[in-house]
Amino acid sequence: MKVGVVGASGYTGLELVKMLVTHPGFELSYLATTQGDTVIEALHPSLEGVMTFPVKKADVAAVADACELVFLALPHKASMGFAKGLIDAGVKVVDLSADYRLELDTYEAHYCEHEDKAHLDDAVYALIEYYREDLKKAKLAAGPGCYPTATLLGILPFIPYIDTDAPLFVDAKSGVSGAGKKLSETTHFVTVNDNIFAYNPLKHRHAPEIAEKIEKLHGARMNVNFVPHLIPATRGELVSVYATLKEDIDPLEVLKKHYADDRFIRIREKPVDIKSTAGTHFCDIFAAKNGNALFVNSAIDNLLRGASSQALVAANLMCGYDEGMGIPTIAYVP
Repeated sequence: MKVGVVGASGYTGLELVKMLVTHPGFELSYLATTQGDTVIEALHPSLEGVMTFPVKKADVAAVADACELVFLALPHKASMGFAKGLIDAGVKVVDLSADYRLELDTYEAHYCEHEDKAHLDDAVYALIEYYREDLKKAKLAAGPGCYPTATLLGILPFIPYIDTDAPLFVDAKSGVSGAGKKLSETTHFVTVNDNIFAYNPLKHRHAPEIAEKIEKLHGARMNVNFVPHLIPATRGELVSVYATLKEDIDPLEVLKKHYADDRFIRIREKPVDIKSTAGTHFCDIFAAKNGNALFVNSAIDNLLRGASSQALVAANLMCGYDEGMGIPTIAYVP
């Protein structure tokens, strides 16, 4: 099946290319950026000697002519401009931006006016363990945010057992690659090195995404208090969620039972770390309680499970392939 990547110059675009070049079911047939006129190894020198491939200036007609499925590794707003034409042309789309992952009112309250309302209801939220069957029939998959992925995979099994009227607190920490390639004062080496700090505390737009998906899956409206932090690491994401239990449970047994059939969820017997998931599609989860206080701890690779490998799993399901086809499982350790 011929596939392409629009937005091949960014970190998530690179991760997609690295997986697709060896994927047994997909043939990489198109790469594009907003500028084009280059080759992939010029954009990513790490690919020199591995592959050579032309990078075009992104064009909807060219994508539709070359691809049966396309990954859009673009910023929000830019994605929907491409997606609507591709969907109408019969191309399957996996969007890594925020453009199709939220309800219209939530999206427009936290991002911008939506330009493709006609296809919004067609999108399937690509949190794999919860929307697997829907993705098998989907023409448009919407990749979750990296923080919501780690948070939701950790807390969703516990929603029936917690007091949903009590606040939910999410303490999240991510490597600098989550901010993308564009340099800013916040991501400058002298700011990040030997440092850690919160940004957009209680105001980050991933909070409404987490709250919306909890409500859609469990019918519970929760007050989500989300605080992200930047840590001096290239990749990886660690999330700690704090909730109030309304009944006595064994947290690890809840997790083991809930994810018994999910091969990319690993339930850990002690608190998790980011190194063990770096370079993989795994989500590691640990949980413990103290009386009615619940602690849930999850770790993912923000560029893979938080973006590109989750997108590739969605594409696998959309195209009838095995969920794990071409998915990385060996961590970057040490």
